[in-house]
Parts: sequence; structure tokens; C-alpha cells
Amino acid sequence: MTQAAQTTNIEELKTQIKRLTSKAGQMKMDLHDLAEGLPTDYERLVDAATETYQIYRQIGQLKTQLKQLEQKT
Repeated sequence: MTQAAQTTNIEELKTQIKRLTSKAGQMKMDLHDLAEGLPTDYERLVDAATETYQIYRQIGQLKTQLKQLEQKT
């Protein structure tokens, strides 16, 4: 992979991480609000927690990829 391609991939990953982090922050707040309102809407708790977990897991994977790319440059 060329230096320019790696730089592009690094920038794309950073952009994707930034976008997902923003979305994850909102999901975290929504989950917090849902938890504060318990037992109301308890049916939504598992789905909201699962979605929040998945986005943070995805962010973690992207950060690992980013770190690996940055070490190659």
C-alpha cells in the first residue's frame, strides 16, 4: 500500500470514528435517560443497551485498525 493510500485510509478512519463517537454519545445519553425512567419503558432497555454496546464495540475495532495503520507509516 502506498503512503498516500495509507494516509487516506487513516483520515477516513478518523472521520468514521469521529462520526460514530458523536452518535455513540447520543445513544449513551438516550440509554441513561431510559435507565432513569425505569420501570417505565423497561421493554426498550435491552435493545437500547445492545445498540449502544455494538456502536462502542465498532469504535473500539476502528481505533485498533487506526493504530495499526499509524504504526505502519
